[in-house]
Formats: sequence, C-alpha cells, structure tokens
Amino acid sequence: MDMDKNGIIERTAEHAKGKLTAEYAAHDWWHTFRVWKMAKYLAEKENADGFIVELAALLHDIADWKFHNGDESAGPRQAKEWLEELGVDKDSIDKVCEIVATESFMGENHKQEMKTIEGKVVQDADRLDAIGAIGVARVFAFGGHLGNPIHNPNDKPIKNKTVEEYKKMNATAINHFYEKLLLLKERMNTETAKRIAEGRHKFMDEFLERFFEEWEGKA
Repeated sequence: MDMDKNGIIERTAEHAKGKLTAEYAAHDWWHTFRVWKMAKYLAEKENADGFIVELAALLHDIADWKFHNGDESAGPRQAKEWLEELGVDKDSIDKVCEIVATESFMGENHKQEMKTIEGKVVQDADRLDAIGAIGVARVFAFGGHLGNPIHNPNDKPIKNKTVEEYKKMNATAINHFYEKLLLLKERMNTETAKRIAEGRHKFMDEFLERFFEEWEGKA
C-alpha cells in the first residue's frame, strides 16, 4: 500500500510542534520550522528526496542530546518509534534516523561526513540557522538559558575540542562564535548552502567587529 507522504509529513510537523513548543527559544519549534523550510528549499535546488529531507528536518531535534544527559541515541530512537507508528517503510526510517543521529555539530575536531545528499541538505539547513542574524539571536538566547556571561575578555575561546569536551562546554556567548559559528561557513556541503552562508557569515563578522568596538567604548 502506498504511503500518504504528505499526510505523514503533516502529522510529523504537528508531532514535532507538540514536542518542541515548550523548549527554550534557541531549540524550540520555530528553530525546527526554519530548518524544515530551508531544507525543503535546499532539497529542491540539490535534487534530494524531499520526503526523507522533510522528515529528517522535522525530527532532527526531537530529543536533542544536549537536553538528554548527552545521550546521542535519544533522538534517532524517538524518531524511529514515531515513524514506525505512522507505518513508514523501513528503508525510509533507516535513512531518516541516520540523518538524525549524525547531523549535529560536535566540536571542531569532529567533522561528520554525511553519506547522502539528503543528509547533507538537512545538516546544511540546520547549520544555516546557526549563523547570520538568526544565529546571533540564538547564541545569546542559548547563553542566557545556560546563565552564561555575554563576554569575558579573560575567558579565551577553546579551539580543537574533542566530542566529549564539546558536550561539556560552558562558553560565553562571544566565545561560542569562535568555537562553532564562525567555523560553519567552511563546513557547508551543498553549493546552494555555501552561497547562502557567505552572506550570513559576513553579517556575523560585522556584528562582532561592532560588538568589540562598543565593548571598548569606541562606538
């Protein structure tokens, strides 16, 4: 029996919205919504399987390891349970869950290579939402949620983190730019995302330049 793919996507969107609405601002439903919309756009441009891309984008943060005691299996496990409940075929479930399990940034030294164009598209969409104007807003929302300072000149960015070090990080908001966000432009997979990332990266550079001028009372 053919799956009602549009119906499955719609139900998955409602499921994700229900699970993520109460999450804090940087990883809430609206983050997933933006990643979903960007992933659809990239999938069209890059000739990826839209069904796999949309499901993976909607479920990519369904159980983020950062809020499940570092458990990287929580997300793909919950995604699998949901898709099985909907009667999605095993091949599609496996493809979606692999993306959910492997698309996250885990430190400068951990360069996760996505195996499929669908994985590359979802990873790019997620990373594009971490940079530019939205990225600037999210980094301060994230820092505020953790109770971290905006900036401390004596607290220098830590580069070349291992996965375990990255999981335990407790950086200032400004250091997070140097430990993650400014690295993402060079890690985009698709040509479409690389073009978008150029402008968003430039915006962050300009923001940081202005930030440090104001910090020193020069602007």
